[in-house]
Formats: sequence, C-alpha cells, structure tokens
Amino acid sequence: MKPDLFQAPDYYLLDELLTDEHKMVRDAAREWVKREVSPIIEDYAQKAEFPTQIIKGLADIGAFGPYIPEEYGGAGLDQISYGLIMQEIERGDSGVRSTASVQSSLVMYPIWKYGNEEQRMKYLPKLASGEFMGCFGLTEPDYGSNPGGMITNFRDMGDHYLLNGAKMWISNAPFADIAVVWAKDEEGRIHGLIVERGMEGFTTPETHNKWSLRASATGELIFDNVKVPKENLLPNKSGLGGPLGCLDSARYGIAWGAIGAAMDCYDTALRYSKERIQFDKPIGATQLQQKKLAEMITEITKAQLLTWRLGVLRNEGKATSAQISMAKRNNVDMALTIARDARQMLGGMGITGEYSIMRHMMNLESVVTYEGTHDIHLLITGMDVTGFAAFK
Repeated sequence: MKPDLFQAPDYYLLDELLTDEHKMVRDAAREWVKREVSPIIEDYAQKAEFPTQIIKGLADIGAFGPYIPEEYGGAGLDQISYGLIMQEIERGDSGVRSTASVQSSLVMYPIWKYGNEEQRMKYLPKLASGEFMGCFGLTEPDYGSNPGGMITNFRDMGDHYLLNGAKMWISNAPFADIAVVWAKDEEGRIHGLIVERGMEGFTTPETHNKWSLRASATGELIFDNVKVPKENLLPNKSGLGGPLGCLDSARYGIAWGAIGAAMDCYDTALRYSKERIQFDKPIGATQLQQKKLAEMITEITKAQLLTWRLGVLRNEGKATSAQISMAKRNNVDMALTIARDARQMLGGMGITGEYSIMRHMMNLESVVTYEGTHDIHLLITGMDVTGFAAFK
C-alpha cells in the first residue's frame, strides 16, 4: 500500500470560516484515517468485508453521535464538526462513513430525539463508545422511495408488541446489536421500535455480491413474530416524519462526506498528472488534463461553500429538508463526475487497487441512490420551488 499523501484542497480559504475546534476535530479525523483506514481499506474492499477492528477508533474520534450531548456519551459538537468528520471518513471510504452515519443519524439521533430518558441512558452511551452498534430499518423489498407504503407491522398483544415484516439494504445489519425499526401499528400509523439482537424471530442475513460499498456490511432485517417489549417503542414521535427527520441528519452528513471522496479523487489525479510523463512532458501540462483538474477544483469549492452554509443553518435550526436534499444531490453527483474524470486521467492504472479512485467511483454509485435517490431529491427541490408534488 502506498503511503497516504493526501492534501486537502482549500481553494477559497474556507479554513478561515472554521473555528479552532472545527479544525482540531477535522485534523484528528484526518490523521486517524491516514493511519488506520488508508493502509487496510483496499484489502477489505477486495475481500468485501467490513474492518470491525476500526470501530473503537471511530468512537475515539467522535464519529458516533458527535452532536449528541455529553451527558449521553456524545461529544456535544456542532453540526459543522459532524460534517467535517464525515468528510474525512469518506475521504477514506464511503462504506466506513456509512457505518458512522447510520450509527449517528439513524440510530442515535432517533433515540435521542424521539426516545424517553430511560432509552437514552440505556442505549446512547454504549452506541457512542462503539460497545453497541446499530442499524436502521426503513427500506423494504417493495418500498424504497415510497417508504410510507411499508408493510412491516406490529400488533399490541397486551404485555408486548408482535412485530412482523422485512427490511432490505440495511447497512450494519449483519453485526448490529440493535435496530431502530419503523413499522405500522394496527391503525396504519408509523412508529419506531428498538429491536435487540437475540430476540426470538429476529434475523439479519447478509447481502452478498455487491460491486459497491464492499467494505461496508449490508443485510436484511427479518421479523417473524418478534416479541418487542412495550418499553422499546419510541414514544415521542409517530408518522412518516419520524424516519424522515433521521434521514435529514444522515443526508446532511452525506453532503459533507461526498466532498471527501471527491477531494481524494482530485488529489490523486493532480498528483498523478505531475508525475506521469507522456510525449516528453507531464500530462498535467496538457490542456485537456488541466481542463479536467480546473473543473474538479471548481466543483469541489462550490460544494464546500454549499455545505458550510448549510452547516451554519443547521446550527441555527433554520435548515429545511429541501435545502438538505439539494446539498446531498448536488455533492454526490459532483463527486461521481470527479471520480469518473479522475479515473480517465489515470488511464489503465485508474482501475487498479493501487489507487483509490475506482473504489470511490463504485462506492458513490450506492451513495447517489441511498438516503433518497438522485431523481427523488430533484423532485423534492422541484416541489419546494413550485409547490406541486410530482411524486404521484
């Protein structure tokens, strides 16, 4: 494995907009990725395995629930710090960032926001430390972009709930200790339930043969007459707004994370363009390659400004779901385009594991689809500016 020589681009001096704490948090995550992720990630991607030994390190850099208050084991950081951590982790690998995003925004967030104090104290400290790992059950085999159509359901049996159904494409499922599962009650109202590994009838078969997010563990959640204690119902939110609120937090993190993947592809291509000699000069001295690099840094800079402003709005409690959708869609699309252009710049070497670009490109094909597809996010923006819902 080559040494990790990554240097982050900052063309518009955005560091001047960050606090000392922001930079300290980001730099700690960056150094950890260089030390613990970069040397091993290509091998794990080739093997299609998640490197479970890095879980403690993710917890140590505050990647699990960084904005969760310290009283519950979180770091008590702001939204920009959360974004910067996701950026640095995805610079290493989208699958590793997915693991952290799910733990933070799709498991810890709903327990913190929608749970009661007993649930917060029981689960959040162990999730923050990595002692517990979690997953989020919303997507079903027949309901992805239309989660409100879910058929997973639970019935009140007096002293417990009886849960039946299935969820699909669930990150962390194969090794998760708990799952925050969204299901309909007997009146068709959606609620969140905390399902624990070991409950009879609850299984998590792993999904194999993925060409994307290979270093992330993906699986299904199967519920066959699972008895869920009544105290495991999240009491403070019902309806589709519950899971969608979690997705807002996750999509925000993805908007930052995609920049990390784009920066890594750009940095790799820039370095290669200065070293690769063709026709007696570096390829970086040619017009076509300079065009690619100039467009890459321009799009990265625009995305950095977009997410920084979104982070300020999140800190102020002003960011809308539609604004988050815009950033997620734009930044992932931007990262995919940069990955593809960077791959071309490296020629045949671009498809090998000696460089990170092809792995990023394959990973981003999942990122552009999950947490709301590229097209769905366009329709969210369209609905926001016109007032017309084009989903149906």
